[in-house]
Amino acid sequence: MTTDREFADRLPLDNTAVAGRLRRIADGLERPDGNPHRVRAYRTAADTVERLDRPVADVIGDGGRVGLEQLPGVGKRLSRVIEQLTLTGHSPTLEEQVGGPVATLSSVSGIGPGLAATLHDRLGLRSLEDLERAAHDGRLAAVPGFGAKRVRGVREALAGRFRRPTGGPTAEPPPIADVLAIDAAYRERAANGVLRQVAPRRFNPTAAAWLPVHKTRKGGRWFRAMFSNTPLAHRLGKVRDWVVVYFGRDGATGQCTVVTVKDGPLAGRRVVRGREVECARFYDAADGLFAAAA
Repeated sequence: MTTDREFADRLPLDNTAVAGRLRRIADGLERPDGNPHRVRAYRTAADTVERLDRPVADVIGDGGRVGLEQLPGVGKRLSRVIEQLTLTGHSPTLEEQVGGPVATLSSVSGIGPGLAATLHDRLGLRSLEDLERAAHDGRLAAVPGFGAKRVRGVREALAGRFRRPTGGPTAEPPPIADVLAIDAAYRERAANGVLRQVAPRRFNPTAAAWLPVHKTRKGGRWFRAMFSNTPLAHRLGKVRDWVVVYFGRDGATGQCTVVTVKDGPLAGRRVVRGREVECARFYDAADGLFAAAA
């Protein structure tokens, strides 16, 4: 069974730990009815990560999933799994291959094997995605043993696994042009010292008010932008580069992170993580209009 204790490594995971987890996925896939091509793909990705000459976390920090996809044998699906493993220590793909439904469900903090078996038997839950849906649609709260506090804890734990915001329905992502415009405005105003600054609780032993916050509305949505104050941003020296943009409309919320790409065709550009292809199209269109105007 995969437990939280097994994933107690210091985050972000180093290359050896990530490679080991990829090989565990491959082991879980290696069964008579399995797909040998998927097994081989995970083993190849594990070898690639293990042989990197720099931390895989740095690859993610510099180029996000696009940076990972440039590595030999790593495609879109594997880049997502590698990012989850590196930054959180977990991956739904890993937990679903290491054990059955009960092992998968009981890997979440607050759910022991007994409760996991109950969820599997009563609600038919088999995966972490099933559990997440049940935590938000009211089914989980109806199961004996799940009070409001425990349900909230499950939501937060799953949000950490999937790296999604908590607290309600997820908003439709705003247009790339809007996010990049807000990112540019935030960084300019932060540099000019005209934004209100708050004192974050984390990584701020002197309780200094240093984190600029920018609030605005655009396209019917509210936005709030601020520099990333995460452990990974501090470790990689990206606090003043990574900008987290929160947004919402009609009660639904979401967030994204804008970073500067270091390598590849988008080097030097600001891109929204997870939406690199859309950003490339946006810049291609903008460059085309600029060339036409010239």
